[in-house]
Amino acid sequence: MKRLDGLPGGSLIVPNVWSRKPAPRRSPSRLIEVDAWLDSSLWRFFHGLSTRLEAVSVYSRRFRVRGFNRALVEITCEAMTLGVAGFVLLLLLAQPAMKKTIDGLPQQADFSVLFLDRHGNEIGRRGILKANAVPIDELPDQFVKAVLATEDRRFFEHWGIDFLGLARALSENARAGGVVQGGSTLTQQLAKNVFLSNERSLERKINEAFLALWLEANLTKREILGMYLDRAYMGGGTNGAAAAAEFYFGKNIRDVNLAESAMLAGLFKAPTQYAPHKNLPAARARANVVLSAMVDSGFMTEGQVVAARRHPAVAVDRSVIQSPDYFLDYAFEEVQRVAAALPQRTFVARTTIDMGLQKLADESVDFHLRQFGKSYGVEEGAMAVIADDGGVVALVGGRDYGLSQFNRATRALRQPGSSFKAYVYAAAMEAGHKPTDFIVDGPVRVGNWSPQNYGNSFAGRIQIQDAMARSLNTVAVKLSQETGVGKVAALAKAMGVETPLRGDKTIALGTNEVTVLDQATGYATFPAGGLTSHRHAIQQITDADGSVLWDAERDMPPRVRVLSEEATKSMNTMFVRIPEVGTARRARLSMTRAGGKTGTTQGYRDAWFVGFTGNFTAAVWYGNDTFKPTNKLTGGGLPAMTWQRFMEAAHQGIELRPIPFIDDPIPAPGSIEVAKTEGDDGAPRIARPSTVTGSTQKVLADLERLLTTTEPLAPEKFAASATPAAIPATPIANR
Repeated sequence: MKRLDGLPGGSLIVPNVWSRKPAPRRSPSRLIEVDAWLDSSLWRFFHGLSTRLEAVSVYSRRFRVRGFNRALVEITCEAMTLGVAGFVLLLLLAQPAMKKTIDGLPQQADFSVLFLDRHGNEIGRRGILKANAVPIDELPDQFVKAVLATEDRRFFEHWGIDFLGLARALSENARAGGVVQGGSTLTQQLAKNVFLSNERSLERKINEAFLALWLEANLTKREILGMYLDRAYMGGGTNGAAAAAEFYFGKNIRDVNLAESAMLAGLFKAPTQYAPHKNLPAARARANVVLSAMVDSGFMTEGQVVAARRHPAVAVDRSVIQSPDYFLDYAFEEVQRVAAALPQRTFVARTTIDMGLQKLADESVDFHLRQFGKSYGVEEGAMAVIADDGGVVALVGGRDYGLSQFNRATRALRQPGSSFKAYVYAAAMEAGHKPTDFIVDGPVRVGNWSPQNYGNSFAGRIQIQDAMARSLNTVAVKLSQETGVGKVAALAKAMGVETPLRGDKTIALGTNEVTVLDQATGYATFPAGGLTSHRHAIQQITDADGSVLWDAERDMPPRVRVLSEEATKSMNTMFVRIPEVGTARRARLSMTRAGGKTGTTQGYRDAWFVGFTGNFTAAVWYGNDTFKPTNKLTGGGLPAMTWQRFMEAAHQGIELRPIPFIDDPIPAPGSIEVAKTEGDDGAPRIARPSTVTGSTQKVLADLERLLTTTEPLAPEKFAASATPAAIPATPIANR
């Protein structure tokens, strides 16, 4: 306090505010400092950026173009953008092809196998025949020129893909109104032979192009050409030009003349179609085309080839050897798998094929394709036949091996349609159902999926055997859901279906892809009484000296039961009704009862019939490689007709075996009425060709030689030998 004196009225005492101690001040928060630093930093950054952008904008004005120059700049910028996008797309498309080259070039199998049929007759060879690869420098100059003139004239100029040659081929094909010239380079063909299959698809062509670029980047032109000439299939079971020269002309490739070189070069386009030991006129016509190509390309003059035109090549006569190429390809794979652990690489393999049955299968498929292929819009067919012992006795992988070596019987994955229902019903029978059990054919829903019957109608309360004979979809779906789709897939696998199955809700309708051989193998379980079919294509493998290295009866695992006898009886009982009262009446046989099931996929893309007797099981498929729909072809049409035509001839002159657990399996002759099929003109069925062993053929050949070389007997000698005195007396009872 402070006193103030001298004021009127006395003194005043006031408080001393200046002497009071000020209150402590609070320090500012650190967050304020951070906020201030952040604000100032952002301002400086954007201010600097704006300044720099403005400077760049001012500088870029110097490059501003107008008029025509601006159009060029815009086009260039768009091209660069599209180029980058295209480059990224190419990288994505190249991934599958590049994965195939991770380990470099695949090693070529060095197996050499001579194949015999089940009777011991030679039917062909596979692998590297005993003709070593010849260096490119030692090959005849005219042979190399013949190959380049027909396969790739600009081989030494392009880098794997010949755009000029492709444009020329497109022009020629457009002018001719069809495919008369191919655009693939020799490098692309090598890429297909080494890494890919012969399947016709856009994916394969894309991979082929990228693999061709890879080959060009990693090999020299001479190496590519030498590998192509060494690995290409040349028909007759030969791989490579050296082996082909030995096989067709019996001489070393170094010694072939111009006419023979032209004939060999002509084989690259279609080795089976132009094989001289099968079709010499076609081979000579093709060789003449090669000679013309050599003149057109400037490799030779007309005067240099005139002698080859006048004196065409003559091949070694091998007409007695018939080569079932699709079967040999499959059998060769089995030999490689079986003999992988053996130290030898040269074998003689006795196969299970019956050449008589093979001829019947080829004829039946070819006959129906020629007769009805165009009207039904179907281009390809396949067939697999398995005998009661599990041996594959016939295999048709396509209509023409010369045009396509892709084996549709063993490699093509196609939806089996209703023919897959056999495994659904088998699982149901195994679970306790009977053919005479009743089931309701009505609407069924699995999640958001509601399958329908053909014709969008329902039969109501119906027996299971009738539902199978009528191929009702809803009943099959109900049974698969009741049994379990996993059990259906597991049973199909146990019965011999080797293709992996998805096991989804649509499995009952045959949406899982399988092969023709898969279906034949699975169905062969039913005539085997519920045991595995024991499928095999090789009976025995020996070395060059005849020592047995592998034997099917000794080394294959024994058959195992995958379906109970009761379930097998139920299935066979239902199967035999389908050709009699069901969807496969065109498959009915005249001499024995048969069982089987038809199959038709969505959009009529695939048509199947898989059936069996006590002797054989066969699966037949028709469709198109491009998955193009057929003209409403069903399994009860061409497939059933093909199967019936084959079986009618195949069962002639053999002992008929009954289907297990079937009453009256082999009725009296003539008691079964066979429905007249489309195109049946009443002509007698083809007879099954007979086969004899190699030793029998040799005896007959020796006898023929003796009869033709022995001098005729003089008349006086013949009369003397025919007198009663010359004939020894023999009791009548012993004559």
